Amino acid sequence: MLLVTPAVAKHHHRQKRHLPPASQSAAPAPEMPVATPVPGSRPQDMENGADKSGQDKSRLDSNDDFLNQEKSHPKWDAHPPRSKGARSEPRTESEAETPDVVPTPPQKPTELEPEPPETAPQPPEKPAQPAEEKMLSDPRSADMPADKMPPEETACRERLKALGVEFEEHKAEHDAQIGCSIPYPVVIRTLGKSIGISSGTELNCPMAEAAARFMADVVQPTAKAELGADLKSINQTSAFVCRPRHGTRKLSEHAFGNALDIASFTLSDGRKIEIGPAPPEKDAKFLNAVRKAACGPFKTVLGPGADPDHALHFHLDLEPRRHGGTFCQ
Repeated sequence: MLLVTPAVAKHHHRQKRHLPPASQSAAPAPEMPVATPVPGSRPQDMENGADKSGQDKSRLDSNDDFLNQEKSHPKWDAHPPRSKGARSEPRTESEAETPDVVPTPPQKPTELEPEPPETAPQPPEKPAQPAEEKMLSDPRSADMPADKMPPEETACRERLKALGVEFEEHKAEHDAQIGCSIPYPVVIRTLGKSIGISSGTELNCPMAEAAARFMADVVQPTAKAELGADLKSINQTSAFVCRPRHGTRKLSEHAFGNALDIASFTLSDGRKIEIGPAPPEKDAKFLNAVRKAACGPFKTVLGPGADPDHALHFHLDLEPRRHGGTFCQ
């Protein structure tokens, strides 16, 4: 039981009498700022928040601003910073599937191209013979003279002597680049006992024999019958010449000494019968008879009207043809 002394009662009564009315009560005391809890803070820190309200609030606000700036930085959003130690936050699903370093697939080593072998400088081509390497091969190009003349060549020379042909031996003709070749050529001075020929007529022996027989057996009697004179000589414009046919890559028969071009005939009375597109009537009759008779003994006969290249001469050769045929124009 509480005993109230007269002094205490008197003092309590005095305070009760001087209390102001409700409308005149004193202004409430200012409220203390409530500390904002920091995520992850301990309970005892929350309890002591009243004592550190001013200092801790400014520190927490600044920390929150730093964290917010750190999380919203565009560079860090794309590539979050990584600490050297253990990762404090678990990786997201996308991060877990993407390795930190994307491995580069192994690349095939670059193969070095082999350097082209050094080639020896080639000598310049002969300007006078631009088509040397373009000639088509001919089996006669490989013929080379043997140590001893073959029997058929020896027999051919015996027949030339029997016809009265004057000739001399000539060294073998052979051009490895172009293909021209005469293993056993002869240079003839006459085509019989009374028929001469211009100088420098180099032929193979079979062609020389065919020309000599044709002049003695055909041209001589035709000249006597048509022109009333003997055949004295012939003027040749081409015998052995190392060249291709005009406008082709095939070697000419001249390249083997197997052809003879005749430009004119000279008679014993001094007349010259020239070969051309429009000779005099008597000359034309003689020339047509000779040209027609040549197709047979020779495998190719060309003259005026055949082509522009043969407008002023007769071309006679022994080119081998299928089934022993001839080509005469």
